[in-house]
Amino acid sequence: MIKGITLVRPASTPAGYDTLVSFFSVLGFEDGKSWDNEVSRGHPFLAPLGNLEFVDGMTRGETDTFIEVTQLDAVRQVVEQWLATHLSPAEASKRISPTAETHWKSRVFTAEPIPGITFAFWEWLDPLRGKPIAIAGDLSAEGMAFAIVVARWNAVITDRLLEGALDCLYRSGAKKDEVHILRVPGAWEIPSAARKVAETKVIDAVVTIGCLLRGETAHYEAIYNEVSRGIGQSQQETGIPHAFGVLTCDTLEQALDRAGLKAGNKGFEAASAAIEMVSLHRKISEQKQAHP
Repeated sequence: MIKGITLVRPASTPAGYDTLVSFFSVLGFEDGKSWDNEVSRGHPFLAPLGNLEFVDGMTRGETDTFIEVTQLDAVRQVVEQWLATHLSPAEASKRISPTAETHWKSRVFTAEPIPGITFAFWEWLDPLRGKPIAIAGDLSAEGMAFAIVVARWNAVITDRLLEGALDCLYRSGAKKDEVHILRVPGAWEIPSAARKVAETKVIDAVVTIGCLLRGETAHYEAIYNEVSRGIGQSQQETGIPHAFGVLTCDTLEQALDRAGLKAGNKGFEAASAAIEMVSLHRKISEQKQAHP
């Protein structure tokens, strides 16, 4: 399964490397895991979404790296400030193009932090692109704090779900020190821990992870009903979003399929839902403040 794509851009000189790292550091990218050894050094910058795009019928532009943003004018201001700090006024004006509209219904400008390496920053003219106006959460976890309550029972499944949830959160911009993992004995204990951590109000969402396998008695139904009811009640009474990542399967094979083998990873999906709900809650609060 493909997890991501990395575009590697070699720097021509050590000074060029330092300049590019400085340039991208001020733009708000999350730092990846850097390395520095006797042979080489590298500094990754992470974004919530990456694409490898092939085109036909378009001429090659002056750059092959396009960075989509949501506030182009604000990004341009940051770039202009960086250029003014590192270059003379005359040189700085040459290294950034005017913001212009394109035939593909966007606004774009290019910046050249070092000679010969240019990057394009762009945003859609119509972010909705014909879709009806609606309030929806974004999938950026930057600035959000999460608690993951995970059951140890059926750990062969729940550990895979936990891995998927962490993958989603970190890939979406969450910081490691803002993701708190709480381990409980089994699914029965999930609502209690979720309620307790939600009441602290130091986290923005709770991701619940567990696995229930049907047996030959009614124990399965009794546990599932109480777990789902408890998680839902905690969410409603605390106002903190709770993402439901508790599997209920007939067999271990079904659970493995839902933990990343055939049917996606439900831990990843639960974490994604948590991010979107936090974003949605914030947008609703912002609208309420703007229109009391």
